[in-house]
Amino acid sequence: MTLTGFYLRFSEQLDLSANARLLALVQALLSDLLPGISDIVPGYVNVYIEFDAEGVSRAQVERWLKRHLRALPEAMGGRQVEVPVRYDGIDLPWVAAQTGLSVDEVIRLHSQPEYRVFATGFTPGFPFLGPLDERLRLPRRRSPRPLVPAHAVAVAGNQTGIYPLPSPGGWHLIGTALVPMYDPHREEPFYLRAGDRVRLVPAEGPTPALPKAISLLPLEPRHPVLQVEEPGLLDLVVDQGRRMGGHLGLAMAGALDGRSASTANALLDNPADAPLLEITLKGPVLRVLSPVVAAFAGYGLVPLVNREPVGPGRSFALRKGDVLSFRQTAEGVRGYLALAGGIESRTFWGSASTDAKGLIGRPLQAGDVLGIATPKAVRAGFGFNQAALPAQVRVRLLPGPQYSPEALRALCAAPFTLESGDRMGLRLEGPEVPGGELISEATPLGALQITPQGQPIVLLNDRGRIGGYAKPALVHPADLPRLAQLRPGQQVWFVESLEPQHKAEVSVLQTWA
Repeated sequence: MTLTGFYLRFSEQLDLSANARLLALVQALLSDLLPGISDIVPGYVNVYIEFDAEGVSRAQVERWLKRHLRALPEAMGGRQVEVPVRYDGIDLPWVAAQTGLSVDEVIRLHSQPEYRVFATGFTPGFPFLGPLDERLRLPRRRSPRPLVPAHAVAVAGNQTGIYPLPSPGGWHLIGTALVPMYDPHREEPFYLRAGDRVRLVPAEGPTPALPKAISLLPLEPRHPVLQVEEPGLLDLVVDQGRRMGGHLGLAMAGALDGRSASTANALLDNPADAPLLEITLKGPVLRVLSPVVAAFAGYGLVPLVNREPVGPGRSFALRKGDVLSFRQTAEGVRGYLALAGGIESRTFWGSASTDAKGLIGRPLQAGDVLGIATPKAVRAGFGFNQAALPAQVRVRLLPGPQYSPEALRALCAAPFTLESGDRMGLRLEGPEVPGGELISEATPLGALQITPQGQPIVLLNDRGRIGGYAKPALVHPADLPRLAQLRPGQQVWFVESLEPQHKAEVSVLQTWA
């Protein structure tokens, strides 16, 4: 699978009528999906169309879009919704000081308008509301906070929004919503949808509890094979990820090193999307409950069967009573354990992948039991010579939505060092890169997002689906697995890809305002 995409722009600036037509197109496309389309993510002024280049051509996607654009329906009015807000945000006095208003005036101006939900994204159910009163408009923070509390009401630029879940964020916090925007246990998990009209009503009351994660692993598997005696650092059931959830803010999730995950499944003749286990840095201790053939591919760990090592890139037999554990290695971060027949799991939005930040599934815990979805007889002993990780990590870059020669030169001028990272993205330190703010729009997989401080963040599978920072470059899809194996302190060299490639900002028809 090779994911790529492009933007279709409806206006240059926030425009209520243009956004209404944009959302009408999105609804029409969702009702008549073209095979190969993997996501449709609307922003304020454009919509991002993502597709699998191995399953459908760009020309086919453009013909599909043009057909729907010619028959674009009238915009439909959304629901009218009230959201109670307790105005107690930690940035409220600062916002008042910066705007020259009193705190009471800020509250009055913020709660007075009827807002449009222009898009939902960033995290599941995050509503991007606007337009914001001109007197309240302030630029985003120069560097995002590492963690914003759930239910926080915030402002930035011409928009306001509500953080459904704890997450990083660069907006200014002025209040707390008293009703959850997202709860995966509700029949309708998303409180607001794009196109809704919203009033924020000053109120008092308790902060809503954070919803609990939904469980995807069955409590009693039909064919139990492995019991967790000790969990590892981060053991996640994953598959190829969630599709068509970007317009609601659902993370793609799925295996970060898709190449290694596919190899592990292929060694057992499993389907490419069969659920398997992603293991990070420190692996679990698993007791075998019944015979099964397993396979491991990836880096950072070596599997041990009764303390005897099994080479990576191998399938191997496990007998009842065996103990499967893992030894750390000096290189790499993630490995993938597959079971013949795939791991049994429920799905949410069509995928078994764990999205811990989105409260979909959770990491393995002591006592968990993994079962087989479809038992089958498979011979053990197949393998391949897994390539060693390169001493110098070189990653190709393609032009991004906000491409500029200056930004690309800065990215390729010197190595960058991984400061920190998780499944959402990798924060890099190095030369200052031109970037800055823009109207919030979809964030493609592998985009290099540049904060106002000039430092890049590589956006990975669990990224926020909408963001408001410049993205001058994209990681070549074939090189994403290299970044999935990068450790903090390691360096990466970016190089410009020599392959012919359209800029991601090129659209079928530039403006439909």
